[in-house]
Amino acid sequence: MDPLDMESTPLTASIDRRRAMQWMFAAVAASTALGQAPAGATISQHTPVPKGYGTDPDLTKLYKPGDLWPLSLSETQRTSAALICDIIFPADEVSPSASSLHIHDFIDEWISAPYAPQMADRQPVLDCIAWFESEAESRFKAPLSKLTDDQRNAICDDVAFGAKSKAFQIPARNFGRFKFLAAGGFYTTPEGMKDIGYVGNTPTINFDGPTPEALKHVGLA
Repeated sequence: MDPLDMESTPLTASIDRRRAMQWMFAAVAASTALGQAPAGATISQHTPVPKGYGTDPDLTKLYKPGDLWPLSLSETQRTSAALICDIIFPADEVSPSASSLHIHDFIDEWISAPYAPQMADRQPVLDCIAWFESEAESRFKAPLSKLTDDQRNAICDDVAFGAKSKAFQIPARNFGRFKFLAAGGFYTTPEGMKDIGYVGNTPTINFDGPTPEALKHVGLA
């Protein structure tokens, strides 16, 4: 069975809002540090601006979808986003797939937030998803979710390595932004941190106390 078959796996099951918001704060910090705001991005004046969570969000509260702002992706788009995430971060011997970590939920949350950096990413991400879906239909006469891994990878290879071609310049730029957001989500999960060997404040050595020689030196042995 294809692990990406949407009829057999809960790929589009949502994570709770609290976790998604925590990812967003971590990714915002990473984006600012790396200077990766999309160059020349503009915000549509017609985009509705919900209230949001303000300057002091309560992360002890369990938020439900729609409590803070409406999410952007339809079920079909979320399925496609999950599949694209898995092309970028497939499961391997070290880490689970991006979709199993709900990185597509993070991306949906991110592009739906009513703040300038996130709103600037909304259209590029939506256009990236639409391009993959369109290519699936035009090349293979089937939805993206029904393609084989090889077929999906073939589409991805063209947009990932074909940026010098005029036909792929805009899709490549949008896909680049999608990849950046997917990486921001993936590598701020515990599984992603483990993937790159980040241990944070975890002790790396065992300390059994001073050696007998040290204790003798200070007159305690």
